Amino acid sequence: MNDPRYPVGQFERREELTPAERRAMIEEISVVPMRMRDAISGLTPAQLDTRYREGGWTLRQVVHHVPDSHLNAYIRFKLGLTEDAPTIKAYDEARWAELADTHETPVKTSLTMLEALHDRWVRLLKSMKPADFQRKITHPENGEMTLDAVLGLYAWHGRHHIAHITSARERNGW
Repeated sequence: MNDPRYPVGQFERREELTPAERRAMIEEISVVPMRMRDAISGLTPAQLDTRYREGGWTLRQVVHHVPDSHLNAYIRFKLGLTEDAPTIKAYDEARWAELADTHETPVKTSLTMLEALHDRWVRLLKSMKPADFQRKITHPENGEMTLDAVLGLYAWHGRHHIAHITSARERNGW
């Protein structure tokens, strides 16, 4: 049986990607807003407040988490491109998911935020030269990471959370 925590499998970190892999991952990041919108299309408020798995977040929390996380990713790329191996700030995503804005903000607000953010982020990613992807950031928990590794992480991250929603829909017959 598949682990509902990892419907697309666990992230496999790689420090260097090929140009074709980078292009594919940038494309994957570019379609996250559309896929997220499609994943929640037609869900009722009660369905959005359903947990994607026992002990997991609600679908609403997942929708709000993705732009929170990807905003951090965008900033990490900008820091990595403008500073020498900066130490980035980690954040407590579980506590962020419990804040009032996560429970009170309509999901359409986070979808709009995700669309605007990804428009900027993808433009930045497409402007990067191959050597830029070997620049590094230092994550307090994960250590030094190339921007290639960060790109791979966030390409996986969007797919991972969209699959939380689509697999919950499938299991519940929605």
